[in-house]
Amino acid sequence: MLVQKPGISDGIESTTRSLCPVCKKIIEARIFEEDGKVMISKTCEEHGEFKEVYWSDADLYLKAKRYAIDGVGVENPLINGKSKEDCPLVCGLCNVHKSHTALAIVDLTNRCNQNCEICFANANARGYVYEPSFEEVESMLKNLRAAKPVPCPAVQFSGGEPTIYPRFIDVIKMAKELGFAQIQVATNGLRFVDKSFLQEAINAGLNTMYLHFDGMDEKVYEGSGGKRVFDAKFKVIENCGSTDPHLSTVLVPTIVRGQNDDQIWPTLEFAFEHLNPVLGVNFQPVAFAGRIDDSEREAKRFTIPDLIKRIEKDSEGVIGSKDFYPVPSVAFISELLSLYDGLPKLTLTVHPHCGMATYVFKGKDGSMVPITEFLDVDGFLERTQEIAVDLEKSKTKKLKLAAAMPSMFKFIDRKKAPLDFSGLLTDLVRYRSKKALAELHWKALFIGAMHFQDMYNYDIERVMRCQIHYTAPDGRIIPFCAYNAGPEFRDEIEKKFSVPLEEWKQRHENGKDEI
Repeated sequence: MLVQKPGISDGIESTTRSLCPVCKKIIEARIFEEDGKVMISKTCEEHGEFKEVYWSDADLYLKAKRYAIDGVGVENPLINGKSKEDCPLVCGLCNVHKSHTALAIVDLTNRCNQNCEICFANANARGYVYEPSFEEVESMLKNLRAAKPVPCPAVQFSGGEPTIYPRFIDVIKMAKELGFAQIQVATNGLRFVDKSFLQEAINAGLNTMYLHFDGMDEKVYEGSGGKRVFDAKFKVIENCGSTDPHLSTVLVPTIVRGQNDDQIWPTLEFAFEHLNPVLGVNFQPVAFAGRIDDSEREAKRFTIPDLIKRIEKDSEGVIGSKDFYPVPSVAFISELLSLYDGLPKLTLTVHPHCGMATYVFKGKDGSMVPITEFLDVDGFLERTQEIAVDLEKSKTKKLKLAAAMPSMFKFIDRKKAPLDFSGLLTDLVRYRSKKALAELHWKALFIGAMHFQDMYNYDIERVMRCQIHYTAPDGRIIPFCAYNAGPEFRDEIEKKFSVPLEEWKQRHENGKDEI
């Protein structure tokens, strides 16, 4: 059973562990409220004090924190015998990690056919090419599927630009054969302008495209290597809507205050107009890499509450704070299914301040209808938890769930619902109906925000509960915010398994334009 009261204190005032932005030593940190914002402060004996915005709205912080929950971790970690004090400097995963892998990221290359200013991986800047062999990728995927108690269900191929990997189609086929239920690609989309290449990837098993999409105005792409790319992205979305089957598409904007925060609502309107194939917008407020002065951070910092408030303002209240819930709010839905089937299921138990999300449906008049307009989300989630706790004690779980299902429907206003939500829910929970899942899938727009950490807002409690993990050729599985910030395992791993840039150019005379 899930742990309902994890090691995350009540209220705002609390202590945690963080890292010094300069020397990266583990230091104590304090989380507290100041002028309606949640701040994190820490002091390094050598490099002084650092204070940063953690969440820009205290009320939303507390709303998210209500859903804090710990998962079951992993039964077969690579590293055993470690204590909480070793995190995040020793990682692989280790025995103190609180959550299993929900989504694994496999970087196929750090080469790219663009040269964007904001990027975790860039071969030109790093001076080497990281590109695991097909055999190394196979080993990484098998390692993910061997995880217990929940084999990793979803993989996202990333980079660099993963579509320029020489055997891109082959690794998709391999992931499908290994049993991944969800196969994704994080891409700038340029290669998918070629519809035949896109269809080939879909035929191989590709389920979802995460498309880098910073807004509707070409000006926001001016840092993308001098190329005009918006028209290409629009063409790719059109292609996704005309393939067989359609390829579900999630737009992924990186939001920087003063740079493209004016593009948030236009992007959501665009996504809603292009429902099917666009199924979601997953915003990523910027994380700052390297040393950056206080004034620049303050000017550009954009947190999850900033995003939600901007959506509320620009939508004139149609979508707002009332509609967004943290990722672990749905944990007990998975727990209920696990108990019903007698098998461990994917359960989202990330830290409550890693991300928030909502769903918006299309009303009969074509308007946006947030899920909270016809579903009492708080009541529904509370009842789900009660049923899950009850089911754990029952010897007749299937009968117990069948009897309890009607009590969940009282939280649904059928008159306001733009679709048969009660019927779809029944078919999905009791009968695992793929048709019901598909109808929900294609008729809703997911709006989410995932704020990855940097050295200034680093909270090790978040790292310990991370469920988005990178996998490496040496067998390690590493949380996102340990891989890209903090200890920066990315540098260590890529250098270990890379070749110098000039050497790669000499070996690949025909690929010099894609580095």
